[in-house]
Amino acid sequence: MNTWGKERSNINIYIIVYVFVIIINNYSGVHGSRCTGAPKPNAQPNLNHIYTSAPTFVKSVTNASLYHVGDGEDQISVVHLWGNAYQRGYAHGLLMKNDTAAFYARVYPYFEQTILQAVNGSVPWLPKGIAKWIAKVGLGVALDLTYDVTEKYTGQWFKDEMKGLADGSGVDEKYIRRVHMIGELTQGHCSMYGAWGAATASGATLQLRALDWDTDGPFQDYPQVTVYHADDDEDDGHTLSTTTEGHSFANVGWTGWIGSISGISSKQMAISEIGVSFPDKSFGKESREGVPFTFLLRDILQFDNTLDDSINHIKNAHRTCDLILGVGDGKPQQNKSSAPFRGIQYSHSVANFFDDTNMLPKNDTWHARIPNMVYYGMDWLCPGYSVVLHRQLKAYHGKLTPENTVKNVVPIVQTGDLHVVISDLTNMNMFVANARGSSETGPLKAFDRQFVKLDMKEMFATTTSVNSELGVCSVCKEAVQGLIAAGAGGACGAACAATGCEPCVPYCASICGSIAAGETNEEAICAHIHLC
Repeated sequence: MNTWGKERSNINIYIIVYVFVIIINNYSGVHGSRCTGAPKPNAQPNLNHIYTSAPTFVKSVTNASLYHVGDGEDQISVVHLWGNAYQRGYAHGLLMKNDTAAFYARVYPYFEQTILQAVNGSVPWLPKGIAKWIAKVGLGVALDLTYDVTEKYTGQWFKDEMKGLADGSGVDEKYIRRVHMIGELTQGHCSMYGAWGAATASGATLQLRALDWDTDGPFQDYPQVTVYHADDDEDDGHTLSTTTEGHSFANVGWTGWIGSISGISSKQMAISEIGVSFPDKSFGKESREGVPFTFLLRDILQFDNTLDDSINHIKNAHRTCDLILGVGDGKPQQNKSSAPFRGIQYSHSVANFFDDTNMLPKNDTWHARIPNMVYYGMDWLCPGYSVVLHRQLKAYHGKLTPENTVKNVVPIVQTGDLHVVISDLTNMNMFVANARGSSETGPLKAFDRQFVKLDMKEMFATTTSVNSELGVCSVCKEAVQGLIAAGAGGACGAACAATGCEPCVPYCASICGSIAAGETNEEAICAHIHLC
């Protein structure tokens, strides 16, 4: 292509992006309207026993281990990851290669098929106006443009991890990027609560995240808790600007998914999120130019040490779409009168933070305030669900536990159809349920199925067993010793790939860089790339 052709192509791209931003930024929910749904009046408690046994080891590769937890059809994968961003992504993709490939092979075509349904309004989680635009330009174009207008707000660690995930799994990186942009164009109807002190049975800080999204797609076939391990989890000096590793945290989502919609961190913090389809005028404007909210929520888990950190993080973020967020902190608050949980009215225009004394919207009929509790049922303006959530929380005020939330809160409110996460942030236990898989039996909705209990202190204390099981450290040292002795020079990369050290191959550039810099200690080189 000649120079003018390239320039014209670039101009066309810029025009498309500009038009995309205008169209999307001017889309918003209908202010003042309310959702009309409500739980069924004959909803029944969840009487399934809670699975409390420890996860069972399945297999490992360099920098990753797989465990299973749960009974029979309610089994969930627990994947532990170590290393830097690329190494974590590569190990994730390699360990879960078949499931990652199957997930992406199913999820992207599924979204393409649902666009036409959304145009006629039959898909509630995708706004009709956005669906019409996507139907005209194509899903791939819409998601690529979303990535283009959010890329400058996206941390390099996400890009590196997606690249590693693609290399490890064999999935085209383009599709991984696209699927991670879906959240910016969709709106799930979800629920949350934060409860603490006198509201709970033991005074613990509890947090609910109920995901009500889409049980017709492939998501429930690939449930996964992904535990990211930091090298030094005691260093509170880690900040967003000085490290891309942060501290240890756990994502609750799906195989091959690296954004955060549910999760808990080693700093005793958790996140909740609700997509807002029924805002009022106080939300102001939406935008799609900013940090994708699933990346922002992960940054909170990965980098923030306190609730105050998260408040400042959200205040200063380049925010995008209308949401209600929740952030809880199980540590004692510096200001003893300060609530350890905030509900957050989140949009491009505003970031407002609520505790039990100022929770909005204020409505004594369907969203009345409760001491030591903040809660939202399905949306900002959703009386049918909010009033039932209020009723159940009020009934258990002073007695609330994760166990009675499982039994008599989420199944009665009928919230959390795709997955439910209940976190005890004081004692660091997490309770998780997933919707029925496509080949499974029993109730469809997650809130009616078996929950598993995870001891997150034990999860974060899990250490990699790859060295003892696979002898990777010894293999790496032997390969590096040969490279140092040979003085591989400019041919180091090819020589590294030919050593027979399969775990070394993704890190040959780093190995050769260390050798070129004069490092002669093979164990130090292998430790630098987390193989020793």
